[in-house]
Amino acid sequence: MATNPNTIDLHITLDKPPLKTVYSLQKGSGSNYEPVQVQPSQGGDLQFSFSVEIKGTPQTLAAPDFRGPFVQGPVGGRFIYLDIGSYAGGGGWSGRLKIPLTGITWEQAESGKELSTTVPGTGKNGMPNCATVKPFNGWQTSQSHK
Repeated sequence: MATNPNTIDLHITLDKPPLKTVYSLQKGSGSNYEPVQVQPSQGGDLQFSFSVEIKGTPQTLAAPDFRGPFVQGPVGGRFIYLDIGSYAGGGGWSGRLKIPLTGITWEQAESGKELSTTVPGTGKNGMPNCATVKPFNGWQTSQSHK
């Protein structure tokens, strides 16, 4: 995926979200966004893969910063949105799942390897998990899902 040395490939596994709910990766922000990688939940895990641009250097920033069409939020609080239901173009219930980009180290960002995370798809109430992922287990260096 990433061909630019200033980018990093990310992979999100959404763990067993509720059946018959549509999910997507949000590209863009505010009212100017589009749902991409749209997938209906059919009982298994859903997979989302994309690249983000790395901003700064270890000499200029304590932790890497990110930008690109999938990156949301302010410096020091960047995140990725997974859109749910009507936000994902599927109608019905609407929500977003916020996946933090915080905690990624320079060592991980410069490794040239894909980073992955797995987040719960279902909340404690049995509905789609939404808002900020808690607890968030962070990003791990992984083998590529390409």
